[in-house]
Order: sequence, then C-alpha cells, then structure tokens
Amino acid sequence: MSEPETNSSLGRRRHLLWFRYIFATDHKTVALQYYALGLGAVLIAMVLSVIMRLHLAWPQLAIPLLGRLSPTGAPGGLITPEYYLSLLTLHGTLMIFFVLSTVPQAGFGNYLLPLQIGAPEMAFPRLNMVSFWLTFASLLVLLSTLFVSDGPAITGWTAYAPLSALGSIAGPGEGLGQTLWLVSIGMFCAASVLSAVNFIVTTLLCRAPGMDFERLPLTVWAWFVTAFLILLSFSVLFAADILLLLDRLAGTGFFIPTGLVVSDQLISQGGGSPLLWQHLFWFFGHPEVYITILPGMAVVSHVLSVFSRKPVFGYREIAAAFVLIGVLSFGVWGHHMFASGMNPYMSMSFAVLTMAISIPSAVTTFNWLGTLWGGRIEFRVPMLFALGFVSVFVTGGLSGLLLAQPSLDLYLHGTVFVVAHLHLVMGAAAVFAIFSATYFWFPCMFGRMMHEGLGQIHFWLTFAGVYCVFMPMHFLGLEGEPRRYSSVAGLTFASRLTHLQVFITAAALVTAAAQALFLLNFFRSLMWGASAPRNPWKATTLEWSTQTGKRPVVHRGAYEYSLPGAPRDYLMQDDPATAGG
Repeated sequence: MSEPETNSSLGRRRHLLWFRYIFATDHKTVALQYYALGLGAVLIAMVLSVIMRLHLAWPQLAIPLLGRLSPTGAPGGLITPEYYLSLLTLHGTLMIFFVLSTVPQAGFGNYLLPLQIGAPEMAFPRLNMVSFWLTFASLLVLLSTLFVSDGPAITGWTAYAPLSALGSIAGPGEGLGQTLWLVSIGMFCAASVLSAVNFIVTTLLCRAPGMDFERLPLTVWAWFVTAFLILLSFSVLFAADILLLLDRLAGTGFFIPTGLVVSDQLISQGGGSPLLWQHLFWFFGHPEVYITILPGMAVVSHVLSVFSRKPVFGYREIAAAFVLIGVLSFGVWGHHMFASGMNPYMSMSFAVLTMAISIPSAVTTFNWLGTLWGGRIEFRVPMLFALGFVSVFVTGGLSGLLLAQPSLDLYLHGTVFVVAHLHLVMGAAAVFAIFSATYFWFPCMFGRMMHEGLGQIHFWLTFAGVYCVFMPMHFLGLEGEPRRYSSVAGLTFASRLTHLQVFITAAALVTAAAQALFLLNFFRSLMWGASAPRNPWKATTLEWSTQTGKRPVVHRGAYEYSLPGAPRDYLMQDDPATAGG
C-alpha cells in the first residue's frame, strides 16, 4: 500500500516543480529567471572582454583553451583578427541585448512592477512565461555560434550591410554564424515586444485603488515608458532582421547595392542600399540606449530618496523628463551616421535634436542633486552604487556632447573614444544601477540581507576600476586609435601608447576580479545571510508593505519622507490617511 503512495507523492512533487520552475507564470519566478539569465550572460561577456583586453595588451599571448574551442579562429591559442571580431560581436550582443536590455526591465520590472502598483500579477502571466523562454532560446542560439565551423559572426552588434547580407562569400564568420546571429536577434525582438505589451497593459489596467499616475513610483514610470520604447523600436529591428535574412537566404537585395564585387566575384543581387540597414538599425539603436538607461535612472531616483530621507525633488519633472526622453529618442538616430555622407543640413538637424535630448537628462541630474541637498544621507551600498551611477552617467554624457557635433564626430567616430563614451554612459552606468537595485531589493526578493562590508569593497574596487579602464580610452581616441582593430602594433602613431593598453588591461583584470566579491556576497547571502526585516530600509512603496493578505489601497504618493507632524520619518503609500502628513 505504501509504495504506490510514495511513488504518487514523488510524481506530484516532480509535477509541481516542473510547473513551478519550467512553466512558471508567477511574475516573481519569471523575474528571477530573467535575472539568472542576465547573470549568466554577463559572466560570459566578462570573460570575453578579459580575453580581448589580454590580446590588445599582448597580441602574441597564447590562450590554450581558446585554441581548443576554435582551432581555426585561435590556432595554437593565438587569436586571429577575424576571431577577435567574433569575440567583440558576442561580447557586445550579450551585454546590450541579454544583460542591459533584459535585467533592468524584464528582471526587476517583472518582479517589482506588480508589487509597486498593488497588482496581484502581471496582466498576461502566460505571455510572461513565453517571453522568457523565447529569450532563453535566443540566448542558446547566439551561444551556439561559438561551435559552428566558420565561427561566430564578426560584424559587431550592429551587423552592418552589405557584408552581413552576403553569406560566406564575404569571409570568415559571415556564414552560418551570422545567420544564427540574426535568428537569435529576431527571437529576442519577438520576446521583447511580447513583454512590452504585458508591461503596458499591467500598468494601465492593474493598478490598486488610489494608485493614480501621480502616485506611481518613478521606477514604474520608467518601466512604462521603456515598454513603449521596446514596442516601437524592437518592432522595427525585427522587420529589418527579417529583410536581412531574406537577403542572405532568399536572394533578395534590400541592403545589397548593384554592381558589388566581393572576392573578385560580381554579386548577382542588387538594387538595395546598405544605408537603409543603418537607418533601420539606428532607429532602434538610439531608443535602445534609453531602454537600458531609463530604468537605471529611475532606480537611482528611488534609492537617493530612500537614503537621503527626503521626498524626490521635482517628482513631476523627472516623470515628464522620462516621457520626453522617450519621445526624443526616436528623432536622433542620425547622429550615429554622421560619417555616412549624409546631407550637412540633415546632420545639423540631428545634432540639434541630440543636444536637445540632453536637456531632460540634465533636468533629472539636477533633481538628483536637489534630492541629496539637505538630506540625512546614509552611505549604504545601494546608495553608493546610485551615486556611482550619477558620476559615470554625467562623465559619459559630457563626452557625448562632443560626439553630437558632426565636425568632431567625423574624426572621433572610428576611434576608441566612442567605445569609452558608450561604455561609460550606457554600459557602466546601467551596471551600477543593476548593482544598486540588487543590493536594495535583495531583502524583498530573498528575505535576507547582503553583507554590507563585502558590498562596500565591491563598490570601491568597481568604481575605481571603471574610471581606470575607460578614462584612458578617451585619450587613445583623441590620439586616433581605431576601434575594432585586434592590434595596433603596426600603427606608428598608436603603438607609442601601448603602455596605456597595458594599464587599461591591468585595470580591467582588477575590475573583473572584483566582481567575484559580488558573486560571493550574492550566493553567501542567499544561503546564510541575516534574515531581513519586512522593511529594512524604511521605504514607502508598496513592495515593502506590512499589510498582507489583501489588496492595498493607496492613500499618498511614493516618496513621503520626513514630513512635519508624521509619527515617523516615512509614511508608506498604503498607510491610512489619518496616519499623519
């Protein structure tokens, strides 16, 4: 009698585990799956970046394990120029799509948006599940390019035509690897659009009673605006991706010009324009910058208020700035194409719009300073990473003012100056926001506290490392060092600055090693961290609410701190209206 019951019980447990973790529709589980995916992707991307840095500093350095992975791309462990471009392509694709576009929005957004608006779940739970597994499948397709015969794609994360449209005739990495890259990106676009629809509908229709738009946390505003950016921009990239696949596989010529000769062979396809791909890609590409950074700006606004014990300075202005940034981001794509030979009057219009989009960002930055001014600042780890975000975001933004000028961009566009700018304003800033959010919401997500001392060391090593890596790159770019080169040893004007490459590589190795402290802190805290109080930061938004078992009713705004006459220095959004303030 007992044996069938035991087998039946075991079968039920397996069934529950299968549906809890594989076919999970709970927004918290899906969010953690996205976070885990992003964590895996960033670790792979970090390894790739370390390999590239080692090669740039010491081009003749052999990496035996790489030779085993790709005997043709790295024979004897020595990286060929083509394989360097493959590593660069994979690094950029992983970071921009699977880390920076995924973790702030789909990771933290899926977990916290329903909690912060008082919704029991996302509007379409099954669509949420499908979005994640489609994203996961697209990551597997991308990583599979490491193992194809002609190697991963070498076209960078931008996949510029016409070479990306031709197939293997264009050279190594332009065959099956490039095709799989396009399939991966198409799948990612579809998953992102589905997720964006879910975010928009949830925000519009699932808010708790009393949660009007002027009471939304700024994080919800950012996820909402970002969802529209994803919906509109990834749809365009998806269409462009399909057209490029048709050029490669079906003999069309959307992006292939007439009379193109490659490897002494006349290409029969033609009638298209390589610049059309650039227009379509960058129409997606610049909103993508704000897809990665807007959630981070909101996290910083949120965390600065909590640890300054002050209401957000200029709440309405910041929310309006998020919306304005979203609108303007669709009108500045041309500044990525100043070097393409566009009409000077068109260049001027894009330059003006590029300068204009810096205004709402500047308004937000000054409001952050206003939030800090006169506050009772607590320098906890989430606050340190939020302040670090402000620093690198402003620093990177200042170099963007130079690139917004067509005459300056013509010189700087092909140099590592652009690499430094991109990594500061988009990469490092967004990663700092992810760290801030992780340390801040870890108690909410896992019920435990992360170790403060390890977090402090992690911050200072990372903060110093980021500046030591990317500030010297600006000087290399001003000197004219080209980007995408696997080695500059043959360039006389660049080779005299080889010592800077060695310094940058050393700083990059220290910065990468510092992330081991984060991993140690994360998994140690997950298993053995101190139990977290229900509201350890004394925050005001609904994810920290102590009222469980019923849907909250919202009585006040999201950032009511240090109000005169209040019984404590914070009032939660679902505190009764009679609680003071």
